Amino acid sequence: LAVLYRRGTFMEIWGANSRIYRKTVGAGIDLVYGPAHRRIFCGESVMSQSRMVMLAIMGSAVLLLAALGFQYLAGMAPCKMCYWQRYPHIAAILFGFGFFIVKHPSVLWMGAASALATAIIGMYHAGVERGIWQGPTSCTSGSIDGLSTEDLMAQIMAAPMVRCDDIAWELFGLSMAGWNAVASLGLVVIWLWASRLWNTR
Repeated sequence: LAVLYRRGTFMEIWGANSRIYRKTVGAGIDLVYGPAHRRIFCGESVMSQSRMVMLAIMGSAVLLLAALGFQYLAGMAPCKMCYWQRYPHIAAILFGFGFFIVKHPSVLWMGAASALATAIIGMYHAGVERGIWQGPTSCTSGSIDGLSTEDLMAQIMAAPMVRCDDIAWELFGLSMAGWNAVASLGLVVIWLWASRLWNTR
């Protein structure tokens, strides 16, 4: 017994009888009985996979453009961790275009890993902004307890222009780092779905 998806990415037929019987149970869905134990793939699977990869590319591109828009149009200078979140998006875009050249599933996994990397950095950055955990000492404020005047002045002079623990913008309780984490996790799902379509070829 199997379900034959006539409008899906593939048709899968399983059975053990000497003949194949089909019974339509809904729009585009048939129940199939018979001896076949095979998968019939349509060209639509490749097209769907390409659409998924392009969607992942556009997702990373939109997030990068949004970050650049905040920087150059809204005048919000990025901190060090903001830059860290951009690099994996650039890598994901390159992996996406690379997939159309090499057509290998490992590229899809690299794209998913890149999206996951920026999501993890985004969650880490959001936690630093909320004071949940300590961020890098090179871009966060330190304690001034017990510091002499000279040490305090030295810390002020060495402080970064943009601190990682400051929230420059937020929407619905999430900062830019938080929204990047949420959106990037969605991109991970898209990359993995594209990989799944490859496995069904």
